[in-house]
Amino acid sequence: MKAQLVKRFEDEIRELELELKTQLPKEIQRAREHGDLRENAEYKAAKERQEYLQARIGMLKQRVAQLSLLNLDRIPRDRVGLGSTVHLKDADGETLVYQLVMPEDADGDRGWISTASPIGRALLNKEAGDEVHVRAPNGERLYEVLKLTTIHGGDDE
Repeated sequence: MKAQLVKRFEDEIRELELELKTQLPKEIQRAREHGDLRENAEYKAAKERQEYLQARIGMLKQRVAQLSLLNLDRIPRDRVGLGSTVHLKDADGETLVYQLVMPEDADGDRGWISTASPIGRALLNKEAGDEVHVRAPNGERLYEVLKLTTIHGGDDE
């Protein structure tokens, strides 16, 4: 998973740098040709995009550096930890699948939950068969850990 994340971040860095270095300068030049920059919406939008791209590239490079320092040996092999995929059963009997990720990678639509979220914190260090009580803003919820796959790749049932 560590290698997958690094590759994903490096791919995004390449795409953003391409836009920053090739496409955006052309947009800025075209906007400059329209005249007065103080009231030029295209120019302002391009400059804002440039600032965003620079910030995002910086953040992604920082994440790649952090991941290179991540010691996978410190992440448990038999309990929920960063990178684990967890299959849960809720009180209604519905099965939910989540992957624990860093806060900035969280994406509820993809089932990626932050280790800092209420459910993420409650799941940390749990094993298959454990009950999990989650205090969330919408009330307390109860789950059972059905199965987990750790960052190391092994299923623990």
